[in-house]
Amino acid sequence: MSEDGAGRPALGPMDVRKVMAALPHRYPMLLVDRVERLEPDVRIVATKAVTINEPFFAGHFPGRPIMPGVLIVEALAQAAGVLAVESLGLAGSGKLVYFMAIDGAKFRTPVEPGVLLTLEVEFVQKRSSVCKFKGRALIGDKLAAEANFTAMIADPPSD
Repeated sequence: MSEDGAGRPALGPMDVRKVMAALPHRYPMLLVDRVERLEPDVRIVATKAVTINEPFFAGHFPGRPIMPGVLIVEALAQAAGVLAVESLGLAGSGKLVYFMAIDGAKFRTPVEPGVLLTLEVEFVQKRSSVCKFKGRALIGDKLAAEANFTAMIADPPSD
């Protein structure tokens, strides 16, 4: 097992069961299928297998299915959520990672059914309750989308 820049062991691969242990999302909103590599406090590389069975393809767009850009950014944010939960030792704590801001989102290549979308996210800034990230979604070596985003770590709403 290799180590990250801080000397902590890198994690991965993580299957969908481990991803679901880190995130509250479930089908059809779970957009991370697998974590290939997670370097705590540094970065994550995850994947989303984009299939024609995704519910959004029925209407976006009939005859020319393309994954909505907002869902690509959501997939990057979910990968960031796994990175934050694992880096901050929050697994099993019930804490949630909430989107606060999205900046500089750019979409370069349409994401179509049948591709394996690679999600690369790295910490830009990490504090106990607010983290900033830089993310890229790739199809092979081709950039599909990129964005910077901010998330807040908080307790879930009380009943």
